Amino acid sequence: MSIAKTLIVGADHAGYALKDTLAQAARDAGWTVIDCGTNGPASVDYPDIAHAVSDRIEAGDAHLGLLVCGSGIGMAIAANRHAGIRCAQAHDATEARLSRSHNNANMLALGARITGEVVALDALHAFLSTDYQGGRHDLRLAKLNPERTR
Repeated sequence: MSIAKTLIVGADHAGYALKDTLAQAARDAGWTVIDCGTNGPASVDYPDIAHAVSDRIEAGDAHLGLLVCGSGIGMAIAANRHAGIRCAQAHDATEARLSRSHNNANMLALGARITGEVVALDALHAFLSTDYQGGRHDLRLAKLNPERTR
């Protein structure tokens, strides 16, 4: 399995249906999808899912991840606790595209209660199809590393 076109996904109970739709769209676009759950409406704690997906990204199982909860906020906060994760919460394709091109985000967080299915599909497509620009953004990203000097 090539990690170049592998996407790791996860959602809480508020986001599992949208996660499933987005995962299928990624598969339809030729991506291998690794699903870390949840897969139903039973209440789960979003940090557990965010940590599971983040751990898999940090382990090198994929370069990119997708998280879906009610707002996207909690998932993004939990994922960004990991040193190797740059998780961007996005509300549309423009934010998703910029998160990749300018911030080299390796995870996307969406809110199922905020973002409609069509917009979420557009955001995921933009996220998966956009490359990091590098250049002037490299110095800025280096300043995000914990080992940076002030």
